[in-house]
Amino acid sequence: QVQLVESGGGLVQAGGSLRLSCACSGGTFSVYHMGWFRRAPGKERDLVAAITWTDGKPYYVDSVKGRFTISRDNDKNTVYLQMNSLKPEGTAVYYCKEVLWPFSASSKGTFGSWGQGTKVTVST
Repeated sequence: QVQLVESGGGLVQAGGSLRLSCACSGGTFSVYHMGWFRRAPGKERDLVAAITWTDGKPYYVDSVKGRFTISRDNDKNTVYLQMNSLKPEGTAVYYCKEVLWPFSASSKGTFGSWGQGTKVTVST
């Protein structure tokens, strides 16, 4: 079973940037499509961005297009989320997880356990 450890969250002012990392172990990382999800206070956990394992093709939900960049390093078994121009509504716990193709805003993570997530707080 793949184990996922997210890191890189923190407190940032609106307009600032953060880079999240997700280290994967216990599985064949390079064959999974990976996604970043977030759960804002009182809301469901939703997909933010995803990336294919075959050619690294990214997908973004509309609310983060042009501001977030997802990438992966299969040699390091790590997926990243560069977040720029952060907004207060980006305050959430961010998680990475395997995700099935095709990607959409309603995509859910695959079976198996989630990591602990990394908390991002965007202040005004």
